[in-house]
Amino acid sequence: MSSLRKALVFLIAGWSGFFVMAIELLSGRILAPSFGNSIYVWGGVITVFMLALSIGYLLGGQLSIHTPSLRKLGLILILAALTTLPVIIWSDALIDVVFNRVSDPRYGSLLASSALFFIPTIISGCISPYAIRLLVTQLQASGQSAGILYFVSTFGSAAGTIGTSFYLVLLFEVNQIFIGLMSISILLGSIAVALKTKHE
Repeated sequence: MSSLRKALVFLIAGWSGFFVMAIELLSGRILAPSFGNSIYVWGGVITVFMLALSIGYLLGGQLSIHTPSLRKLGLILILAALTTLPVIIWSDALIDVVFNRVSDPRYGSLLASSALFFIPTIISGCISPYAIRLLVTQLQASGQSAGILYFVSTFGSAAGTIGTSFYLVLLFEVNQIFIGLMSISILLGSIAVALKTKHE
């Protein structure tokens, strides 16, 4: 793998970490008007994201077995962005429906966050194991590659956490942040698709 493609794999992994944590923090803002901002709500949100990521890691590992490519990694990132679109379009209506039927903030927030964020988080979770498979070309270097990628991904998560909570929410509306996050994901994914297509 060329240096440019390797750098893009790391960039996608880091951005995916940023993307997931930004969405997780914003989910609290979306749920708060109906379910509040208590520990119950955050417990539900964190549970949904952790379960979704665990499934994503499993699926990403399985997908990486079958002719992995940079193009497919880019498509996964684009798909994660596109499946976030319903949050912008339907979140208010969906949360109202859930709240009218399950007003308990524990289970209501669990259901609402599952409906809105489970699928895009599963898809985002596929990226790290898939990226590791692209980076590992020699068995003896597999641990080093995995360690560097997890460092980059977790650093991206930390950046997404502090960047969203300290700055983005002060400068932009929630939907504007979502659109920005989705746009960057689609841009990076498209670059990965174009690079792979060009050099095949």
